Amino acid sequence: MDSGAVNAHRLLWVDLLDTPGEPPFLTPDWEILVASSLGEAETLLRDPSIMVGVFSLRPDSLEHLPALGRFLQHHGTREWLALVEPDLLWDPRVREILRHWCYDFHSFPLDTPRLEVVLGHAFGMAALLAQSSIPSCGSGEEDPLTGESPSMEQVRRTICKVARVAAPVLITGESGTGKELAARAVHEASPRAGKPFEAINCAAVPASLIQSELFGHERGAFTGAHRTRGGRVQAAHGGTLFLDEIGDLPLEVQASLLRFLQNQTVQRVGSDHEDKVDVRVVAATHVNLTDAVKEGRFREDLFYRLDVLNFEMPPLRERDGDGVLLAHHFFQAFARDRSARVKGFSASALEAIRRHPWPGNVRELINRVRRAMVLCENRFIQPEDLGLEDALENTLPQASLEAVRAEAERKAITRALRTCEGNVSAAARRLNVSRITLYRLARRHDIPLQGQTTVKS
Repeated sequence: MDSGAVNAHRLLWVDLLDTPGEPPFLTPDWEILVASSLGEAETLLRDPSIMVGVFSLRPDSLEHLPALGRFLQHHGTREWLALVEPDLLWDPRVREILRHWCYDFHSFPLDTPRLEVVLGHAFGMAALLAQSSIPSCGSGEEDPLTGESPSMEQVRRTICKVARVAAPVLITGESGTGKELAARAVHEASPRAGKPFEAINCAAVPASLIQSELFGHERGAFTGAHRTRGGRVQAAHGGTLFLDEIGDLPLEVQASLLRFLQNQTVQRVGSDHEDKVDVRVVAATHVNLTDAVKEGRFREDLFYRLDVLNFEMPPLRERDGDGVLLAHHFFQAFARDRSARVKGFSASALEAIRRHPWPGNVRELINRVRRAMVLCENRFIQPEDLGLEDALENTLPQASLEAVRAEAERKAITRALRTCEGNVSAAARRLNVSRITLYRLARRHDIPLQGQTTVKS
């Protein structure tokens, strides 16, 4: 094919035959690059624009299967299609390759229009999973806040505005919505980018230590203070101090924080003098600080000092479509946790992600995706792997008893054939039916059996 084909996607054809030749298919929508060996394919795949590959499995190429398996594992981020001789579909080694490493397979003789459709789907999936970077406030850095919903676009616009000034910022929102990521985005988009970013969770530090953790202490100021130590505020000099869960800060420490915000000075525990610092404060809380002020749990004067600029991080349930984008993002971010055979999410898993209310927000999504990546035993993560099978229960149409029975029958036959590696007699014995009955049931459910004259891809 002409390598200058206009608007053509790039496709790698890996030919492992002893006598390699031209690709057995041609299509105007694809620019086909030919590799006559796995080594040549390795070289071509240095080009990230090649996201789809095709290879053939014929009797005289089976000796390459071990090397092919290692090659496909190494290039698992691409989508692979196999062209297979029908007689090889019952070879356990071939089935292993197809099951673990291929997006789909197509049996000979080729049906080119159908193959083009499958190639298009494979390219679409590869493009969907590809990471894209979104500039943050024109800084040239990647945006840490993944999402394309209107609410997240509003958050980005607000961050760009508040980042320009040095006034304190208060970020509100439910737990797990990504308030620290937003605080880092404010810091990276501000003139203080490149300077220290110090974060402290006010709810995670014991009340007896929070004063020292923030402002430091002198040697001998209390039991265990064997040396003078600076606090987080001084460590953030020139940069940004992020105070997470500010609503849980003890009242006695709130007074010291207020003095720091007013004077930009800190006084170590046990010291009699103050040090000048240059620090911008970004605070976050899931607590309604207005109610906390009314209840006497939070100082009103400190609240007004912190609440100069503010915005809310939206909960995941209000970020339409972002759940799926985040799931793909974390699938790539934690790629080291998964088996190389796990390629992504099934359609039903993505639908479950869309429908789940996410009470734990993004933090819950991260936990479920990471667990599914480890526990998944298929090529694509299922709702059960995410623990979200209940999310689809009330949305699926009610099936008749006959349909449920037929589906269970089909799954039992398929599972038995897979376990017995296509051996009909063994599968029949496993199902406790006769071979004649198994052939009849397989024909009813359109399941190909070993020895049939036609095999569907």
